Amino acid sequence: MFNSPLGDEEEQEYIVEKFWLKRYPAGVPAEINPDIYPSLVEMFEASAAQYGDLPAYLNMGQTLTYRGLEQQSRAFAAYLQHKLKLQKGDRVALMMPNLLQYPIALFGVLRAGLIVVNVNPLYTPRELEHQLKDSGAKAIVIVSNFANTLEQVVFKTGVQHVILTRMGDHLGFAKGTLVNFVVKYIKKLVPKYHLPNAISFQRALNKGQHLQYIKPRIQPGDIAFLQYTGGTTGVAKGAMLTHRNMLANVEQCLGVYGPVLHQGQELVVTALPLYHVFALTVNGLLFMRLGGCNLLITNPRDIPGFVSELKQYQPTCIIGVNTLFNALLNNETFCQQPMPNLRLVIGGGMSVQHAVAERWQTITGTKLLEGYGLTECSPLVSVCPYDLEGYNGSIGLPVCSTEARIVDDEGREILALEQSGELQIRGPQVMKGYWQRPEATAEVMKDGWLSTGDVVVWQEQGFIRIVDRKKDMILVSGFNVYPNEVEDVVAMHPKVLEVAAVGVPSPQTGEMVKIYVVKRDASLNEATLIAHCRKHLTAYKVPKLIEFRAELPKSNVGKILRRVLRDESVKPTAP
Repeated sequence: MFNSPLGDEEEQEYIVEKFWLKRYPAGVPAEINPDIYPSLVEMFEASAAQYGDLPAYLNMGQTLTYRGLEQQSRAFAAYLQHKLKLQKGDRVALMMPNLLQYPIALFGVLRAGLIVVNVNPLYTPRELEHQLKDSGAKAIVIVSNFANTLEQVVFKTGVQHVILTRMGDHLGFAKGTLVNFVVKYIKKLVPKYHLPNAISFQRALNKGQHLQYIKPRIQPGDIAFLQYTGGTTGVAKGAMLTHRNMLANVEQCLGVYGPVLHQGQELVVTALPLYHVFALTVNGLLFMRLGGCNLLITNPRDIPGFVSELKQYQPTCIIGVNTLFNALLNNETFCQQPMPNLRLVIGGGMSVQHAVAERWQTITGTKLLEGYGLTECSPLVSVCPYDLEGYNGSIGLPVCSTEARIVDDEGREILALEQSGELQIRGPQVMKGYWQRPEATAEVMKDGWLSTGDVVVWQEQGFIRIVDRKKDMILVSGFNVYPNEVEDVVAMHPKVLEVAAVGVPSPQTGEMVKIYVVKRDASLNEATLIAHCRKHLTAYKVPKLIEFRAELPKSNVGKILRRVLRDESVKPTAP
């Protein structure tokens, strides 16, 4: 609910009534019950029992029913418990794109009472090593395409068990064999690797089928996910998301979107990777709760192939980022085909552009509703109501059971419209804290309030509008890029003296990385630096622009002023 500290009860009731209860459509509750299930395992088992014969996931033409998912995840849980001897609370990393293997592994890990550590498959060896070491992961489930990366660092980590799968392993014998052959020998997407002690995922499932699954006692406050994020500064940290955090956010999603969704009848397009917390909660868990089906898109960059699947399956819901919607709108086939079943479209992960939202509604006849969240909030914080007439430039209203406030630099609450301050959030979806980082947790959490670092303003009817990005963080196609990490990599080059990384506007990706560099050696050039960055950074983190300077702006204590550089980069050029 909209939060106000006004002493006058009558005025406070007016604020609450005006900003929340009267704005949301009928049927949207102000509060949810975050304890409707004691754990995600209970929610999963309830859906599996109720929707057994319905499709839970579709991928490359292959269907995985709720019953099949229950059976295979139970087998995997039993394997983890008995063969790998993993104990409740141990961490298991999952490193794969959207494949049928992902939900099987995900729910298997959770059902064994273990903690899921989601890993971006595109990570470089350096990035992967940090996450595996920091999380203390004892096992990893990985697609063979990325096994070469793991091979380079696994001996430096605490990983004791490697479970390998291939892209086509769950697509049936004929299709799976063909997909695996094409991926490895035609497209050459599987670099050579040597992991002699690895076991195949399919073999693990086969063994687990003959083992007894022992359901652990899971408490609502137990950690379900270590979801890594850089927050606003420093090295990536694991946000501890508990079973209650995730369940609360599922119920919050259900509260705001439930009136337009139908149990057992939804087909949602899952083009965002399920290792991303946005897709994990809204696609993977919300539609599990509803008995819906996730259409997994393994390679959303293949827009013609993506459009072909949309035409074949005619989804009811699409959830994505601005760049995805923009790419679809620039595909002639997509623009020419009707989507009669589509009724809910949600944009998140990055700002939805006005032009994209308007064109989407014109082409499809459905509204593109923007939402806002962050990893530390499981992630959903606010959404635009489904009855909103059109794009209004806001990130919507706080979701059910969520308090939002705006504070100034002294921590005093701001109530006036259009007066900027930092957004703070309090609710059952707010994380437990950062994994083994109490000081970092204390920096962003106080009295249950999470400081987002985003500068926002209140608008009429309680809508929230972002006016400044989250401190220095760069958002590329919905993925966080942290300047410190980019700068650390660039600074590793012996010919670099100083560097600063900032985000600059990009029509394709929302923002892109630009670095300002002071040379140590005059022979340094752009091509050399880009090649250096590609060795150590995932593609979306690699700088797209480089500007060499004689010096960088600094504060009186010598701190490089990124904000000055960022402001210069977006300032209109004088005629």
